[in-house]
Amino acid sequence: MTRENDVRLGGRVWTMLAVLGLVGQVAWTVENMYLNVFVYETVSGDPDVIAGMVAASAAAATLATLTIGALSDRLGRRRAFIVAGYLAWGLSTAAFGLVSVDAVAAVAPFADAVVATVVVVILLDCVMSFLGSGANDAAFQAWVTDVTRAENRGRVESVLAIMPLMSMLLVFGGLDWMTRDGRWSLFFVVIGLLTAAAGAAAWAFVRDRPARRQDGAYLAALVHGLRPRAVRENPRLYLALSAWCVWGVSTQIFLPYLIIYLEKYLRIEGYALVLGVVLTGASAVSVACGRLIDRVGKARFLIPAVLVYAAGLLLMPLATGMAAVTGTGLVMMSGFMLVLAPLGALVRDCTPPGRAGHVQGLRMVFAILIPMIVGPFLGAAVIKGADERYVELGVTKHVPTPGIFLAAAAVLVLIVPPVLALRRGARTMEAVR
Repeated sequence: MTRENDVRLGGRVWTMLAVLGLVGQVAWTVENMYLNVFVYETVSGDPDVIAGMVAASAAAATLATLTIGALSDRLGRRRAFIVAGYLAWGLSTAAFGLVSVDAVAAVAPFADAVVATVVVVILLDCVMSFLGSGANDAAFQAWVTDVTRAENRGRVESVLAIMPLMSMLLVFGGLDWMTRDGRWSLFFVVIGLLTAAAGAAAWAFVRDRPARRQDGAYLAALVHGLRPRAVRENPRLYLALSAWCVWGVSTQIFLPYLIIYLEKYLRIEGYALVLGVVLTGASAVSVACGRLIDRVGKARFLIPAVLVYAAGLLLMPLATGMAAVTGTGLVMMSGFMLVLAPLGALVRDCTPPGRAGHVQGLRMVFAILIPMIVGPFLGAAVIKGADERYVELGVTKHVPTPGIFLAAAAVLVLIVPPVLALRRGARTMEAVR
């Protein structure tokens, strides 16, 4: 078998990478961005409510990835979890179409309707996040590790890295009109059906690849990666996860409030067009750099990628007009993607044999749980500290300000130590070879 054949994935695998990756990120776009807008516009304008919802869903997602990931390692199967998970994920997403302050007030007239609706939304969000993470972050991501190799992971990750941006583009370009018209029920149903359809496609086309099954006690496997011994045995893995954690906190300071910032602070009515151009351009940059990441080395590529992302964050507060925001946003989101791709590939490269599912749980702790708890509350603190408000229908709402990008840049400085350590480690490995 030639080296070329050894790293070739095949049409079926690439198709499922694209379909499951894109549809999963469409559902996450709704959960991470549009659900925030839904709550902001129909339930409560308090940024602490959004931050609390994001934190609760992150905890549920992490629990799902840890448990389902370890279980899929133990069984040596990913396909069943992907199929069942995407189907259930779709149904739970569609269920948001039934939630409103009026509907909750009719069911529980004795309670404060707004508070009760907030509780219902957070609980349903936790259910949706648990199902989605079990399907996507645990089973699908572990399957990706199973079917890829170190030689092609830079390319694969550069494609997977654009899926969040492509999903935003798809939702903004094709479905945003529903939210603008207040047709939230239809919006959630369409997303739910799309997600469930991806589960049906996975049943037909995904095939489990042979992987080393984990024996021993399930609970021991569940907490394996949280033990000091695991850190000592896999230092590069935890350095990559630490860098991912810092990047994640930085992004979560501004990302949950980005649409609200564009619409309410900058008053850009055509924000969907701005985001469309930015996301398309950033996606093209990410894909174009995929082979370059594999060629120059993932750790070496990280430093210039971080600098591009930092430059975009620092320039965003200076951009006010539509053209300036588009250009600056392209720099910021290109850097965003160029950091994510090598980090994801490094984590896969450093995954111990037979623990692909378990490492996805660790990834959730470092890349989702901590960032989505810390980041949104930092963003909310910056927003409330700026005290920019407006009154709508008698309700006072806080408006995100440019300070969220400066706060994100300040946090990003913490990524320097783990990135430099990864680069030194890469040089050492090259010298040994």
